[in-house]
Amino acid sequence: MCGRYASARKRHDLLEEFEIELDSEEEIEPDYNVAPTKEVYAVLSRVPRTEGATRPVRQLRVIRWGLVPSWAKDPSIGSRLINARMETLTEKPAFRKAFASRRCLLPADGYFEWMPREGRKKQPYFIHPADGGVLAMAGLYEFWKDPEGEWLCTCTVITTAAEDHLGEIHDRTPMCIGREHWADWLDPGITDAAELLVPASAAGLVADPVSTEVNNVRNNGPELIHPLQDTEDASPLF
Repeated sequence: MCGRYASARKRHDLLEEFEIELDSEEEIEPDYNVAPTKEVYAVLSRVPRTEGATRPVRQLRVIRWGLVPSWAKDPSIGSRLINARMETLTEKPAFRKAFASRRCLLPADGYFEWMPREGRKKQPYFIHPADGGVLAMAGLYEFWKDPEGEWLCTCTVITTAAEDHLGEIHDRTPMCIGREHWADWLDPGITDAAELLVPASAAGLVADPVSTEVNNVRNNGPELIHPLQDTEDASPLF
């Protein structure tokens, strides 16, 4: 699964990176320990709610991690829907309609996974692009209306089975979208986008062991993604 990630790029950098046409101008602080139910940046494509608008435009929005289906009675269900398994996207009622027309990109610097160690605490790894580029995780978004009429926008990260080296750390990994496929993935007019998904393991990633300080969601800061130095756990896994 993907249960924690880092997203520290500033809004203006994301606007340029993803060629955003419509900016909500909402800004969140760099977050090196993004956890479920936190607000995150999401890139999506929708028709603006302005007079005369007819075509979808690429937007940067701030939404909450943990998808709340439109039919949910309570938004607390979102804490259990932080990931959507690629294998069952078209079967699960919570994700089926969103996969058809409400797809998004969730920009990340990398994500965390924990590797079991015999007789010791799990070792956290920060898994990130070797070239320092952005990781465009494949996501879905949904709108939910509360009894008072207020709208909540939420998202989930699509995952798949981890193979090769990533599978040594955890058996699941996020799906990513290559830059050349961003437009098609975000296009709500394309109803079958499964072939655009690529496992994160194919995205040129490295895995650095990091401090167990990341285990506590209250901890935040760039030190959480710094590789361990001069310890028996300091060697990258791959």
